[in-house]
Amino acid sequence: MLPISPSRADHVAESLAVAPLDMAAAAGKLRLPAGPVLNREDIERVHSKDFTAALYGESPGGKRSLLEALLNAWELIDEQGRPHRYEPEQATRPLEELFEKVLVQVGGTYFACRLALEAEGFCYYLGGGLHHARYEGGTGFCLLNDIMIAARKIQAEGRAALVWVVDVDAHKGCGTAELIHLARLRGELRPPDAAGNTPLPRIFGLSIHMARGWPLDEETLAKARPGHAPLIPSDVEIPIEAGGEARYIPELAEGLRKLKRLSQAALPDLVIVVDGADPYEYDGLPSSSLLKLTLEQCVRRDRLIYDYFKQRNIPQAWIMAGGYGERAWEPVSAFLSTV
Repeated sequence: MLPISPSRADHVAESLAVAPLDMAAAAGKLRLPAGPVLNREDIERVHSKDFTAALYGESPGGKRSLLEALLNAWELIDEQGRPHRYEPEQATRPLEELFEKVLVQVGGTYFACRLALEAEGFCYYLGGGLHHARYEGGTGFCLLNDIMIAARKIQAEGRAALVWVVDVDAHKGCGTAELIHLARLRGELRPPDAAGNTPLPRIFGLSIHMARGWPLDEETLAKARPGHAPLIPSDVEIPIEAGGEARYIPELAEGLRKLKRLSQAALPDLVIVVDGADPYEYDGLPSSSLLKLTLEQCVRRDRLIYDYFKQRNIPQAWIMAGGYGERAWEPVSAFLSTV
């Protein structure tokens, strides 16, 4: 019962009069080995082993643990355990199948990164963007963090050492910020102020988002544990207050410059752009309403990012991320029509 249009990607493709490249074609183009795109190691590289075991039905709760993880991620139950925005009696498929669909989404983001690196330097995936998923579980309609899973897998394969994440979704990329932070604490990623020639890979994240509202509302912040999302800031954190749309583009431009300074003037081997359409003034999700960019501002935003990396010959993998209601396809289509 969430305002998620099942035809959003189709609308984008139809408006551009193109056929999206499906994953089978992508696999052939990249000459990937046969078998699953992702394995369990890829998930456990980013998320906790206990959470991963729950998803695979291997925790003490068995299959019930997977169901609980799904209900929590999509916020389909309230604090009393009652269905919320959810009518299970109307279900046409088992809810547990969502896990397999999420794995396909995560695989799509990985494909987008591979295509950007090995093919044309730019790939737009009509899916993905699960930036709220955290180390120990999913939240905010996000079960697994495809951004970090794809980035860390690309790094583990030796395809990129420095990755930037540029997140322009209306909601703070809280899960991505937490996962970067915790990976640094575990010594798996090089911190911003580390000196020398350590071989550790690096990931830096920028998030420009509503200054208030979920996940930065008082209720959510009050429940947050210290050292975890949403209390962990992104490396470049740009909160925009309601009515501050005129500041958006200049702040984003300065944010890209800050990312370069954090990287000690190094440019990334790959950038993943979390291209949320929910800052659009006609977005259908009430919790996105504090930010209202016009269609023209959405296109200027995306062109700023695209041109910045295009001019520097940096591979760009874009993922669709948030966008709700029947007009959520418009910003994506308007941007892609200029590329």
